[in-house]
Amino acid sequence: MARWRDGRGELVVCVGDGADGGGFRVPLEIAASYRARTRGLLGRDAVDGAMLLSPAGSVHTFRMRMPIDVAYLDRRLRVIAVRTMPPGRLGLPRPRSRHVLEAAAGAMAGWGLRVGVRVEVKVSPPYAGT
Repeated sequence: MARWRDGRGELVVCVGDGADGGGFRVPLEIAASYRARTRGLLGRDAVDGAMLLSPAGSVHTFRMRMPIDVAYLDRRLRVIAVRTMPPGRLGLPRPRSRHVLEAAAGAMAGWGLRVGVRVEVKVSPPYAGT
């Protein structure tokens, strides 16, 4: 299983077989520490791209100012569920979820992110983890 540190990177939504490493590319914030995961998107009016919470199996939208798309990922970074959550909601834990992606409501559909799609995380140095 991949381990990351807080920082920035790029999310690649793999299209087709994903063998060429191609796909839709999205700016990514990585929240891997407890503090960063707890803060998440709270207090923001918008998000540029997506935020990866890792490890995470569920999220909430209490004190959020905007609805968000939430994608639950398994250990192989395959999407197991996608939901749009309005502010003030508690998402149910997903048993196989190891990571959670958050983005502005409606964004994930535009990227082609749906159940069964695999994503890749390209980390920007010096944030590469082990």
